[in-house]
Amino acid sequence: MSENPKRIVLTGGGTAGHVTPNIALLPALMKAGYEITYMGSYDGIEKRLIEDYEIPYVGVSTGKFRRYLDVKNFTDPVRVLQGYSEAKKFLKEYKPDVVFSKGGFVSVPVVLAAGHLGIPCIIHESDMSPGLANKLCIPVAKKVCCNFPETLKLMPANKAVVTGSPIRSELKTGSREQGLKLCGFTDQKPVILVTGGSQGALSVNNAVREALDKLLQDFQVVHLCGKDKVDNLLLDKEGYKQFEYVKGELKDIFAMSDIVISRAGANAICELLALKKPNILIPLPTSRSRGDQILNAKSFEAQGFSIVVDEDDMTTDLLVDKVHELYFSRNSYLDAMDQSGQLDSIKTIMEIINEAAENKE
Repeated sequence: MSENPKRIVLTGGGTAGHVTPNIALLPALMKAGYEITYMGSYDGIEKRLIEDYEIPYVGVSTGKFRRYLDVKNFTDPVRVLQGYSEAKKFLKEYKPDVVFSKGGFVSVPVVLAAGHLGIPCIIHESDMSPGLANKLCIPVAKKVCCNFPETLKLMPANKAVVTGSPIRSELKTGSREQGLKLCGFTDQKPVILVTGGSQGALSVNNAVREALDKLLQDFQVVHLCGKDKVDNLLLDKEGYKQFEYVKGELKDIFAMSDIVISRAGANAICELLALKKPNILIPLPTSRSRGDQILNAKSFEAQGFSIVVDEDDMTTDLLVDKVHELYFSRNSYLDAMDQSGQLDSIKTIMEIINEAAENKE
């Protein structure tokens, strides 16, 4: 490392999806000689996830911005102002060359403080339409990294760049053979991976289990079903393997899987694109979200990466039919993924970070 290394502050948190892309950037940042500090909430998931990487961590106060009536709407703005003051004090002393934010409400006081100090800020928007936290940060950002081409028209001119989302390089190093061994599968049938995110998705779990007997006629199924969502009655089902969650083994499960059934969270589907896994997306419906997963899924469908099935339309026969349709036409999905400009996201994002750091005023 040079005598005067470039300094970067990473921020983002509240959910794992606001942290893991930052973690994916760490090897490239270290290789480029950056001194790295992470800023997050005092006790959020980001603090626990970053502990494994021996990176200095600075906590700040934070609050959530809600679109609905809640008593905390009266107290959280005070916490955000306190976080802004704490972040500004630290950044003024530390003098980073650039701030990179993956979003979440914890990032708001950090990015606003950096912007007001003249420190270049790069933010990453995972979803097709910006969430409220990033909407507050976009005005002070130098650049906004996006996952979807459709996001460009929602951003100020010349500010947004389609980069895709950084994914951990180790996910590309899995072994199909190790995955088959882990699950007790054979090499005689293709494998479907089912995942509903870190917490699982009950409706997706139920739909797959209802279709299981038909799916197992032609496929083997590995199911990442979420905490406390294992079905004990299916533990001995041949060709079907359940996990609450996996960590180091995930790379081997991806390597083994021929197609994937998934929710449509932005980071999850960007992993599927980067790993070139044809997929069926079952987005979270608007009755339980702001609709971002539906927009994400429709974009991936329009680009030829995915088949989308609405949860409200789900039947056993429809799911089985779509699985067969996807598998037998998988090469067309692979061809579309090969043409994507979002496959080398870390390289693209690093170029943006370096440019901002070098042109710091």
